[in-house]
Amino acid sequence: MAKVQYMATGRRKKSVARVRLVAGEGKVVVNNKEIETYFGLETLRVIVNQPLVLTGTKDKFDVIVNVHGGGLTGQAGAIRHGISRALVKSDETVKTDIKRAGFLTRDPRMKERKKYGLKKARRSPQFSKR
Repeated sequence: MAKVQYMATGRRKKSVARVRLVAGEGKVVVNNKEIETYFGLETLRVIVNQPLVLTGTKDKFDVIVNVHGGGLTGQAGAIRHGISRALVKSDETVKTDIKRAGFLTRDPRMKERKKYGLKKARRSPQFSKR
């Protein structure tokens, strides 16, 4: 018999996380590494676990994540977004709590694109008298 699993995708900045929630005892595996190994900073681990703690499902699901792109902070935010979406798929009643906490909102902020030939993203064009 196949285990029930819930899959979702989370995004933040340039990071994309594919999240799988499987019934288990609360292990979090990111790119085939334990969360403590992958995220050295405690704050990033807290960000990842926020939706599970909020809904009280920390010990009900194992979280398996593949994440790529961006930096560690963006990846942690993408994983949080993906876990939140998967939790809503597993139980529709937690949607209001997760939405109120702001975990379902995709953070659209991106790095500003540089204009061709300029050093800084917001620099004005160079002045020329002629």
